[in-house]
Order: sequence, then structure tokens, then C-alpha cells
Amino acid sequence: MKEKIIRITTVPLSLCGLLHGQLKFMSNYYDILGVSSQGKNNELDRVNKFEGVPTHAVEMTRKITPLKDIQAVYKLYKLFKREKPFIVHSHTPKAGTLSMLAAKLAGVPNRLHTIAGLPLVEATGFKRFVLNTVEKATYSCATKIYPNSLGLQDIILDHKFTKKEKLKVIANGSSNGIDVERFNPARFDDEGKLSEIKKGLHIQDDDYVFVFVGRLVSDKGVNELVKAFNKLNGEYNKIKLLLVGDYENELDPLLPETMKIIDTNKNIVSTGWVDDVCPYFRISNILTFPSYREGFPNVVMQAGSMGLPCIVSDINGCNEIIIENENGTIIPVKDSETLYNKMLKIYRKEIHFDSKKCRELIVNRYQRQVIWDALLEEYNQLK
Repeated sequence: MKEKIIRITTVPLSLCGLLHGQLKFMSNYYDILGVSSQGKNNELDRVNKFEGVPTHAVEMTRKITPLKDIQAVYKLYKLFKREKPFIVHSHTPKAGTLSMLAAKLAGVPNRLHTIAGLPLVEATGFKRFVLNTVEKATYSCATKIYPNSLGLQDIILDHKFTKKEKLKVIANGSSNGIDVERFNPARFDDEGKLSEIKKGLHIQDDDYVFVFVGRLVSDKGVNELVKAFNKLNGEYNKIKLLLVGDYENELDPLLPETMKIIDTNKNIVSTGWVDDVCPYFRISNILTFPSYREGFPNVVMQAGSMGLPCIVSDINGCNEIIIENENGTIIPVKDSETLYNKMLKIYRKEIHFDSKKCRELIVNRYQRQVIWDALLEEYNQLK
């Protein structure tokens, strides 16, 4: 009889997106139960369908909601007492806090939590105090903490959230690695379809395309990116900035001057949300990703797997995936002038990158099977 592992995230999108394929793989060795909120339009049911594992809904919010949080802890506690799992393994901040507390109260022997980013890095004042307190409480209840990057591990130790003995980075970092077959430029070699996509976006064949993929928010460095591109575009016209993602104006809006540039500069193209980013990588020349904070950014691995070099900020995760002048270049955080200079040099071909090497570095270090096998070994060692 297989031992039971409960994998838990705050929302179902994380179970079937962030951990895509991982639960199905682990179900070959363990009895897996996926837990999260039900989500809109019964999104949790998709996890059952795509991962082939049973699921259970416990409503959790992403904000601080004391009464709802207490209810969620109680429901998780009852679930853990009933299922008697060998391991509870959580991802995402709220699910981590609630499930680690509930698992400790329920006497679960192995309480594991993966850290994929620390929102508190950019927080200040009372909000920072609250986030620090919650983080320490989560780590205290867990038996093992898995930062998904070496840089993130250093931040955790610097803040003294927990002891080094509790921390471990799985494989080379990342929560789930990259599906290098899906993110393979060879899959997108139909020039006719690519030309059709370019035409729809008003991109010419001889345009040099800088692409950004992610939420269009200040924390992702979009203000600095738009400022740098706008300056470069004042000197060179055969360039485009392709913005792939949604705005989050309620949570982290862009500056008004940034929005004005986006709205008026015809060489900045916004696609909104897309289901498949691969074709947009394929029509681009380089990823520009000047984010302020990350855990271990999938988009940088995805772009690299598609053969794109990357300009990234000097933050944890990004500065581990990118090797200077081999598969990209690293710039200081919140530095639009340095970003402009790098974009200029790359456009002028003063800096060269080999697309095959960009892909090779991702395939060798971050393909999913590498991460899955290392995590399976970790689970097995807990027996």
C-alpha cells in the first residue's frame, strides 16, 4: 500500500500550472491527494482530470482574512486527521501558513513547504512586520523548507526566519522545472503561421523584437523597461517591444507616464493574456525581464528553452538561471539606464548570443525530470 502525500496550494491554478505534471508523476510512487480552493468554474476539477489524482476543496483566500483563515485551518486539520498523510507538502504563501499549522496540530510527521518567492522583500512598515511574523510562523510549523533558489535560501537565512538545517534547494532550483519539449523552437517552424502572428501584431520581418512575458505591474520592472525602450526607440525605429500579459491595476499599477507611453508608442505592442506564450517567444529576439523580486522565474527558463537570450535583473533565481554573456546578461534592479545600454549594445550586435547554447543550458539544468527525480529522492529519504 502506497503512503499518502497531500499536495496543497491556495488556488487550483497553482496545482495544475505551477506543478503541471508533477502530481501525476508522483502518483506512480505515492497516494497523492491535491488540495486547494475550488476556484472559478470548478477549476480544481481540472487538476483531477489532467493530473489523474483525487482532489479536495478547502476554501482559502490570498489576502489576510482572520475568520476565513481560522475556518480553513480547522477544515485542513480535520482532513489531515482523517487522511493520516505521511507528508503534507505545500506551495504558495497562504496555503503554506494554513496547512503547516493544521498539519502540526494534526500530528503529520513530515510537513514540507516550498518557497517560490517572498512578497515581503518589497514591503515596508507594519505590513512588513506582519509578513515577517507570518513567514516565521510557517517555517516554525514546517519540518523542512525548500527555497526554490539558492538566492532565496540566502534571503531566508539573512532574515533569520529559520535555521539552515531546515533548508534545502531541490536539484538546481525551480519548483517544477521546464517542459523542454513543449518549449522547443523546433515545434514552431511554420513560417506561414509565424508570419500571420507577426502581421496581426504589426511586426515586420526585419523588426528586432524585445519581449516581456508576465504580469504588467511595477514589481516586474515594466516601468523601467518601457522607459528604456522608449529612449532606444527614439534612436532606432526598426524595433518593437512586445508585452505579453495582463495589467493588475488594482494591486500594482504601472505609473501614469508608463501607461501614456504604452498607449502612444506604436512600436509597443500589447497582447493581453495568451494561453500559449511559445509562438510569441518564437517571433522575438530577446527576453527583457527586469523584475524586482522573484522566486525562480519560469518565464526566464521558458525563454531560454526556446533559444532566447535574456536580460534579467540581479535578483535571486534570475541570476542563477542566467550566466553572464553565455545565455544572457544581468543588470542592477530598478536601473532603466543600464537596461537601455544593454538593449542598445545587443541591438547593435556588440554582444552576441548563441541560441543553441541558450537552450542547452536550460535543458541540462532545469528540465522537469531532473526536478521530479530529485524531489522523489527527497520524499524517499523521509521514510
